[in-house]
Amino acid sequence: MKTRMTELLGIEYPIICGGMFQVGRAPLAAAVSEAGGLGIITSKTQVTPEGLRDEIRKVKTLTKKPFAVNLNLFPSQTATPNDEFIDILIEEDVKIVETSGRSPESLMPRLKEHGFTVLHKVANVKNAVSAEKLGVDAIIIVGNETGGHPGMGDVGTLVMLPRAVDSVNIPVIAGGGFSDGRGLISALSLGAEGIFMATQEAPIHENVKQWMVSANETDTVVIQRNIGSPSRVALNAVSKEVDKLENEGATIEELIPLITGQRSKKVYFEGNLDGGIWSCGQSVGLIKEILTVNELIKQIVQEAKNSFEFIQSRIESIRT
Repeated sequence: MKTRMTELLGIEYPIICGGMFQVGRAPLAAAVSEAGGLGIITSKTQVTPEGLRDEIRKVKTLTKKPFAVNLNLFPSQTATPNDEFIDILIEEDVKIVETSGRSPESLMPRLKEHGFTVLHKVANVKNAVSAEKLGVDAIIIVGNETGGHPGMGDVGTLVMLPRAVDSVNIPVIAGGGFSDGRGLISALSLGAEGIFMATQEAPIHENVKQWMVSANETDTVVIQRNIGSPSRVALNAVSKEVDKLENEGATIEELIPLITGQRSKKVYFEGNLDGGIWSCGQSVGLIKEILTVNELIKQIVQEAKNSFEFIQSRIESIRT
C-alpha cells in the first residue's frame, strides 16, 4: 500500500494517528508507529520542553520506527513555547513535525534549515495553497465531520478533499470522518495519500471508550462559532450549555470557564463524561468495538483491500 505519503514518511501504511491534545502521548504514538502507521505525540500536552524531551525518549524505548511531534499554533490561555520545543526536537533528532492552528510561517525557516518534514493541518483550500507556498511537505485537510477544529466553512470532506488535491502539488492527507478501511479506500480514490485514525488504545478512561462504542454520528456538536474558533466536540451537559449560551450571545469571558482545556482532563482521565468539553468527530458513529492499535490497523487495511476488490468486481460486472 504505497503512496507518496508512505514514501515521504518511511511508513508501511498511509494511516496517521493525528496529534490529539491530552491524548497524544508515548504509548499511543509508539503503538501506531510500531503497527505500520505514523504516531504523533503532542508537545502542548507535555507542557514544558523537558516534559517533551522525556516523552520523546519514552517513544524511542517503545519503537524504532518513524514518529512525529505536533506543534500547536492555536491561540491559548497559556503561552506555548514552540521555539523551545523545536530546540528539543533538534537535540533529540526528531525528523517529522505536524503543525496545526495558525500559519506555520514563523516556524518554517528554522524547521526547513534543520531538515524537518513538515505536515500542516488546514480546514480550507485557501490555507492549503498558502501552506504549500511556505514550503510544507504535505497538507492535512479536515472536513466539517472532524473532531476538534473544522474551520468556519461547514464543507464536508467529500468536497473539501478533492478540492485540495486539485489545488496543490504536494501530498494531501485526509482528516475528519475516517475511521475504517472503507474510509481509507475512499480517501485514496479522491486523491489523498493517507488518513487520520483514532485508536482505542489511547490513554483515556474506560468510560470514554465505552461512550464512543455506544455513540452515533449525531452525538457531536460544533461550538465556539461566536468566538471565531469553531470546535466539534462530544454532546454532553457542558457542550449543550455552551451552545445555549452562544445562542444567547455570550461573550468569550462568559464561555472560558466552560471551554477551558483543563476541564477536559476530568473527562479523559477521571471518566467524568460531563466534566468538560472534549473533541469528537462524527465518525464516532462507526466505532463498534475496542481494539488494540495493531488489531485496528490490520482491520483497516483488510477492509480497504476488501473495498477495492468490491469496486473492481462492480467495474467488471459493468463491462460485461
